[in-house]
Amino acid sequence: MDTLFFKAALVAYLAATVGYLVSLVVRRVVLAKAATWILGLAVALHTVHFLFVFNERGVNVAVNLFEAMSFFAWIVAGAYLAFQIRTKTRVLGAIVAPFAVLLMMLASLSLEGTLAIPDALQGRLVPIHVTLSIIGEGLFALASLAGIMYCIQDRQIRQRRMGALARYLPSLGDLDNINHVGLLWGFPILTLGLIVGSLWARTAWGGSNWATDPKTIWSFAAWCFYAFVLHQRLAIGWKGKKIAVLSIVALMVLLSAFIGVNFVSSVHKFT
Repeated sequence: MDTLFFKAALVAYLAATVGYLVSLVVRRVVLAKAATWILGLAVALHTVHFLFVFNERGVNVAVNLFEAMSFFAWIVAGAYLAFQIRTKTRVLGAIVAPFAVLLMMLASLSLEGTLAIPDALQGRLVPIHVTLSIIGEGLFALASLAGIMYCIQDRQIRQRRMGALARYLPSLGDLDNINHVGLLWGFPILTLGLIVGSLWARTAWGGSNWATDPKTIWSFAAWCFYAFVLHQRLAIGWKGKKIAVLSIVALMVLLSAFIGVNFVSSVHKFT
């Protein structure tokens, strides 16, 4: 049953993507509104999927690649909808929805044979570590997607190519604010996730093996990069395009740690 709701959510994410992209082409706000409602339906169906998973496995809902990618998509889409309530950024869904579809399709590639949970991932700290980490990463992803749209719109403005599209797109200020909030909340949440993960790793693996694992090293490098980005934003006062570009680069580093670990020898990889 959980797989059925996952597939239904994927279809809804695809429908929302089509709606957002068509709304950009024909420049009709009503289509963007409809796409937002469809995206809300997708998140609702996705939530039901996780309720079934929770009922079946307890709190271990994202300890394999399938569920981790799926949970990542749910967080990004849900966070965007939360921002949408307060800001007029419906068109940002034209980037968020396809990103969610990409994550869901990557998850579906590893759908088979993912129900078994390794003994090392049965600890009480694992669900806390995974949940906090993916929530932080999801907020970072939303900040980066807002950064992508910021760069696109900034380029259009500089080239004076906005025309009638200008009144349809969100303001640069709204996009910069989403970037700011995503970074501001994502960093401490991810930090807590990494701290909990390090405590679990010392218990599960012992010694210093966990500290030299490729996933651990790359995750720490991504954390340092985000610490730099947040420092530049809060202490130095960078904003706008500079932070947007840094956020995009930081997301690439983070995704390398999130997904790339499955292609190297590591004890810290998804099943």
